[in-house]
Amino acid sequence: MQKDVVMSDLPATPGLLDRAIRRVSALFRETGTSDPAADLASQMQACLAGRGGEVSARARAAGLAQAYLRLDAAGRRHFRTLLAGFDADATAVRQAYAAVEAAPGPAERAAALALLRRALEPPRLRLLTQLAAIPDGVKLLVDLRADLLAEAGRDPALRALESDLRGLLAAWFDLGFLELRRVDWSSPAALLEKLVGYEAVHRIRSWRDLKNRLDSDRRCYAFFHPRMPEEPLIFVEVALVQGMADSVQRLLDEKAPLLDPLGADTAIFYSINNCQRGLDGISFGNFLIKRVVTLLSAEFPNLKHFATLSPMPGFRQWLDAALAADQFTLMNDEATEALRAALPDGPPAETGSQVLARALARRPPRPDAVAKLVEPALLAAAARYLLLEAGRVPKRARDPVAHFHLSNGARIERLNGRADVSAKGLDESYGLMVNYLYDPAKIETYHEDYAGEGRRAAAAAIRKLVRES
Repeated sequence: MQKDVVMSDLPATPGLLDRAIRRVSALFRETGTSDPAADLASQMQACLAGRGGEVSARARAAGLAQAYLRLDAAGRRHFRTLLAGFDADATAVRQAYAAVEAAPGPAERAAALALLRRALEPPRLRLLTQLAAIPDGVKLLVDLRADLLAEAGRDPALRALESDLRGLLAAWFDLGFLELRRVDWSSPAALLEKLVGYEAVHRIRSWRDLKNRLDSDRRCYAFFHPRMPEEPLIFVEVALVQGMADSVQRLLDEKAPLLDPLGADTAIFYSINNCQRGLDGISFGNFLIKRVVTLLSAEFPNLKHFATLSPMPGFRQWLDAALAADQFTLMNDEATEALRAALPDGPPAETGSQVLARALARRPPRPDAVAKLVEPALLAAAARYLLLEAGRVPKRARDPVAHFHLSNGARIERLNGRADVSAKGLDESYGLMVNYLYDPAKIETYHEDYAGEGRRAAAAAIRKLVRES
């Protein structure tokens, strides 16, 4: 039923109707109650009653939206609870179902089923659709779902409201409605500020840092929705380089010489950010990467490889727990003895896992003899983590970034030690990062293998690390 609501139900761009709504909704602000939480239910009922023309109906929706935005956190929770209460009428549903059961023939049954579908549709869907049609209404609903995702687990009614809203947003944010745009230094300052705020993988430290990421040997692409034209939904940052990058610090070095993009042979996707929490579970990241690969291939025929330089955000936590439980051996006897000799102050009868854990707890400012002894075990553990470890869903990679790229048809290509030596990189993955390779000729095959059977595509060197550990 939610799929019946399509983008044609929403004004494509602000126009005369939007301006009329703004004028009428201004009256709500001027004459509205001093207590914005008061009488919300009657405002919702008035919206559902639909008296008057289209402008009046949408102005009532605009007034309801204004009331919501003026509420404090407790008031907004009350609003969402009231909205969730506008559910399907249980008596009408039972009667409609009884009519289906009693239908004497196919024609009568089809008619009864249509009535049942109508009875099952909760009135709150109409309210949500009315809110979406006002200026900035789609963004309001995206933010509303973000709040619901944070609280719906405690309340079945709110979970039902979140499910309804997710269905609407999934229809409205279908790939066919999205626009892919390049973001560069000439983009509006307000958009660039949002890019800085939404960057969660590698924090943008300054305007100079941002300018470096948007230079001629870089690209940034984002998906936008016509009803949220200045709000990126998801964006990817790309570096055009020679060879596969193995250090994010070098990749983001503002003092590095500018590379002629026509001389690049590799496009490195080094940061992918979902910007709208309210669109979680509505996937378009895979389409973004594939579209950008197509665009870059057309612009730069010299590009031979498309790869990522990706973090492993859960690796250190997983490895620390595995070593504490002594789950597997990552070092042979010779490597263990060499590490014990380099760290002579350990307890007697220390196991290989214990000495490795003690070595990893150190954080030298630069690689030393101990770090070099540890690196083979660290790489073997990372290969095991990416290839063998499953999350809550069987046959799915435990690491969320790995799951994202494997789902999109990438191959685990190479592990890189000390690829991110920032505090965040060391805390999350002992500084390791991974290259995922997107081979246009094999993307669909790798995607089907992972989505269907859980097979994780990986280079021979990665598989060899697992076999030898």
